[in-house]
Amino acid sequence: MNPSRRLFLQQSAAVSLASLLPFRSAFGETSMPIGIQLYTVQDELKKDAVATLHALAKIGYREVESFPLQDITAAQMRTMLDDAGLKCPSAHLFFGVADNAQLFDQANALGAHYAVSSVLLPNTLQGADLPKMMDIIKAFTLDDFKKIAAKANEIGAQAQKAGLQYAYHNHNFEFRDYSGHTGYEILIKETDPKLVKFELDCGWMVTSGNNPIDYFKKYPGRYPLMHAKDFPADTPVTTTLGVDPNHRPTEIGRGHIDFKPIIAAAEKSGLQHIFVEQDPPIEGMTSLEAVGVSYEALRPLV
Repeated sequence: MNPSRRLFLQQSAAVSLASLLPFRSAFGETSMPIGIQLYTVQDELKKDAVATLHALAKIGYREVESFPLQDITAAQMRTMLDDAGLKCPSAHLFFGVADNAQLFDQANALGAHYAVSSVLLPNTLQGADLPKMMDIIKAFTLDDFKKIAAKANEIGAQAQKAGLQYAYHNHNFEFRDYSGHTGYEILIKETDPKLVKFELDCGWMVTSGNNPIDYFKKYPGRYPLMHAKDFPADTPVTTTLGVDPNHRPTEIGRGHIDFKPIIAAAEKSGLQHIFVEQDPPIEGMTSLEAVGVSYEALRPLV
């Protein structure tokens, strides 16, 4: 065989093999791109949404997870995302405050597949009254979590009819101990796995004193979504909802959470999307600078 023919066949074989492997860029990107929860950069979005989305794409983010923006409609956001080359597979929504059908319409307009509850209450709340919501959560009982599980199943069924998948996002209060039981335990066991998936927020779960790896291993298939959130090393264990101003979430890699084994367990469990999240306000740098730091720390691990 002449050298030119041999080289052609070798190159063809390499191209064919590459087509079967996960995509890799100069950053080592795999088939699971890193996403960003837009709540993290809400200050920049309010200043210039178009420029912010393009800046996120330039950092390397390929996906976003939306959160409610008062001044930007879902249709407008979809146009801006398309222009920036970003996808929105997941939408955070305020279930129990707005009409569910309207929320599903927003998720579909964004091109999302997952409709996620940021917080879910046992009963409908008239208006987004945050102080009242916090008081209700502080007084939760196990019976309240049973009501939430039933409500989650109901939302999940409605979501599927709208062509969406519902998911529940945790904080730390779900892991409060009630004589050997937790609300999170009820949410997992009393929801239909087909109707209700979960978005595991690593930062809040670790802060509650629990290990995300345990849940990824114990409940495979329930966690298609994950929040990568980090906290300082001296953050105390707590199941009280609310950001401690003395122990604010920090950039990935600058806190105490080891994401390498977490991501390994998550991928085996069926994880589909990772979203970086850092609760604002962010000190010492802009929110775009912060999510740039988190991206560079997380990219080699995915």
